[in-house]
Amino acid sequence: LSVDTLQFLLFLYVQQVNKVSLRRSLIGEEWPSPRTKSPSLTGKSASENKNWNDQDHLTFVQSHLSDMLELLLEPEQLTASFHSAHGSSVSYEAVCALGFLIEGSVNKSRTVHPLHELALWQPCHGQNGYSEISKAFSFPKLESWLRSCLTTNPFGMTACLKAGKKLAWAQQVEGTTRRAKIACNTHVVPEVFPMVIMSQVYKQTLAKSSDTLVGAHVRIHRCNESFIYLLSPLRSVTIEKCRNSTFVLGPVQASVHVHSCDNVRVIVVCHRLSLSSTTGCTFYILTPTQPLILSGNQAVSFAPFHTHYPMLEDHMAQVGLATLPNYWDSPMLVCKESGDASVSRLLPPSDFYTFVIPFEMEGDTTETPGGLPHAYQKALSQREQKVQIWQKTVKEAGLTKDQRKQFQILVEKKFYDWLVQTGNRQQLDSLVPPAVGSKQAAG
Repeated sequence: LSVDTLQFLLFLYVQQVNKVSLRRSLIGEEWPSPRTKSPSLTGKSASENKNWNDQDHLTFVQSHLSDMLELLLEPEQLTASFHSAHGSSVSYEAVCALGFLIEGSVNKSRTVHPLHELALWQPCHGQNGYSEISKAFSFPKLESWLRSCLTTNPFGMTACLKAGKKLAWAQQVEGTTRRAKIACNTHVVPEVFPMVIMSQVYKQTLAKSSDTLVGAHVRIHRCNESFIYLLSPLRSVTIEKCRNSTFVLGPVQASVHVHSCDNVRVIVVCHRLSLSSTTGCTFYILTPTQPLILSGNQAVSFAPFHTHYPMLEDHMAQVGLATLPNYWDSPMLVCKESGDASVSRLLPPSDFYTFVIPFEMEGDTTETPGGLPHAYQKALSQREQKVQIWQKTVKEAGLTKDQRKQFQILVEKKFYDWLVQTGNRQQLDSLVPPAVGSKQAAG
């Protein structure tokens, strides 16, 4: 495995976009802050979350463009003080690497081109200083050309929220919907870059399985006390600043990243899982790579993937994921800090229950792909035996009709009390029966 060196240098450099000011600590604020104040996603907040704000990304690139170009120069193009000289030239390879951050279109076309293709376009040579002889670009001209053309990403998160198409959901119950923002930009972007954003969903159950989600980059932000089912093959998923929620995802071709979440449950088959600054979260996963535990996590639990829906195996095949290898139980602690000895655990089999996706769909998958590890399957079997013993005991008790009725009322009351105490009542109440004759309740 290898990565492009120049792209990797840029990747390391742009991490500064989220650096924390030491000056804040001098005026009494905690540093580093374990929970930075979250923004609204409308651009109104002064302390906007830079991960979500395309304007911040543009400002960062404009402010540091000269430094980034110098970073990509060949050593002989630098002065003794490691800065560019007036006659410095930027190699074609360096411009290709800069395409890691910048791409564009001609005359506001929907067709997106890599930066190096635009830079080699004949009408642009006079502006960016490209030389056919040296196959390189003039440093000052290239910088000036880039500055004059740079704009915010028209297909980014800010644009998606402001101008994106509001999604219609097959399963969406009444709740606090006023603040919720659910949008996609599929109708405006090139087909390879669809994005779906869900923000501030509160006390709702949402479910969707459709072409809108296929291959999409999904961003889920500030959802609270909700159940979200996205039952389609996805490209990538980011879950940020969510609490007390359950996310059931279709197979994810690339990565799932969970950041700054409390008490969430994520159920997914994915190529890569990473998490940072989470507390009390549980991950039911099937993954061919080790889950990455980054900094700031507490009380993380890992468990085997434990559910299915009819199209699951077809969707896994679409994104190239199989049941083996599966490293759900081998997390890697990447950023070890003091006191990190017990950041994560494997969920004890005694606490393990299967998860039922409560929607009817067409498809062939009827059980959890790959099955369950022996210890977890054994715990489920023992629980099923207890249920059978209980049913047999009740059947053989010889109760009269009135006693059976009284007994049923007692059991139902105990069950209702359990639903309330565990919070499962909300999950059941939020499931609205599908329309008569509908077999695609999730789509």
